[in-house]
Amino acid sequence: MDIVIGEIRQSVEAIFQLLLSELKLSTNASEQNCRDVAERLSKEVIRICSESKRIQASGDAESWAFTLAKHRLQQCLQYYKLGSRRGRVELHSTLSAVIYRYITPPQTQSSYQARLPLIEDFLQGFYMEALNAFRRETQLPPTYQPRTLLELSEYMAFTERYGKRRIPLPGHRTQQLIILRAQTFSQQQPTETPVDIEQAAEGMSGDSENSWNAASMQQVREQMVAQEPEPAEDTLRHTVIAELIAYLDDRNQADCADYFTLRLQDMPASEIESILGLTSRQRDYLQQRFKYHLIRFALSHRWELVHQWLEADLERNLGLTPQQWQTFQSQLDSQQQQLLQLKQQKRPDAEIAQALGCTVTQVQKQWFKLLEHAWEIRNYLISGAGASTNE
Repeated sequence: MDIVIGEIRQSVEAIFQLLLSELKLSTNASEQNCRDVAERLSKEVIRICSESKRIQASGDAESWAFTLAKHRLQQCLQYYKLGSRRGRVELHSTLSAVIYRYITPPQTQSSYQARLPLIEDFLQGFYMEALNAFRRETQLPPTYQPRTLLELSEYMAFTERYGKRRIPLPGHRTQQLIILRAQTFSQQQPTETPVDIEQAAEGMSGDSENSWNAASMQQVREQMVAQEPEPAEDTLRHTVIAELIAYLDDRNQADCADYFTLRLQDMPASEIESILGLTSRQRDYLQQRFKYHLIRFALSHRWELVHQWLEADLERNLGLTPQQWQTFQSQLDSQQQQLLQLKQQKRPDAEIAQALGCTVTQVQKQWFKLLEHAWEIRNYLISGAGASTNE
């Protein structure tokens, strides 16, 4: 083991130089700023490789060290390219999706609107916990704050990794740290007293045993959870994710919701199978079942929300080009054309059913088919195959 650790430590300088050169090439940060971040990342990689029995037993610890270094570099640069505002929106959205199913308001309906304030409250506290963990693990002073875009990107990448750390549980099971924190937070909520979000945002009283450092809270509030208007696409993305998970839960498709949550984290199929305890065949079946529910959600249950997010709503001809829109309309029969016109007029389904002389269910089924057909035409165009599609 000492030999393996020695080999890893010999690679410290090479890893540091790799990180430094990439940071200088890919960012506008100062030389010293790049050096500081590169040094912290390289030390973290060496610590992980030195403490991991699996890496030491692999016989190729040096390769592992370089792979981990490149992975951390990629995460940091991803947040850097997004910028401070879009970076925190992306982090907030990612973590919200992970914990959504585990934040349950006591004695209330677990709707999207009911969970949202609790999710916001929980994540504000989690960001502070992650900042303290970052200071501790990188041996930074308790007063350290990320002040440059590169430092903020480093912190946000760390926060994502910190939340996704797998904690061992009894019975040879593991769970992500942020989920365990969310479950504890949810259990500790008072039965009848709502969470005071504004108080959480302003910080806790100075005489509280668990009060947060005022300067730290101010910095985190400014850098991470500042209540500034989000672009419409970011707000829609949050809503689509939350409502899809709620849709799956309402239909007793918890395994599909778990699969979706893991897919949001860009996990490879093998890791998803390991976490969910599935074989490749079972995971493939689950993927197909999730796809079925996803299509139902996107084309039936919440088609307006999803199409607005995709910039493919009726005001934009379902995302079709003028030529495609003309082709699409020419393929509709008289009843379908009337249905489309009534939908464009935003008439309710009950009124449309009366006008067409059918039931509301039949209206919804027919509209599902039209949206599906438009979806096929768009995808066919994106693939570069042409403007028409086969029924």
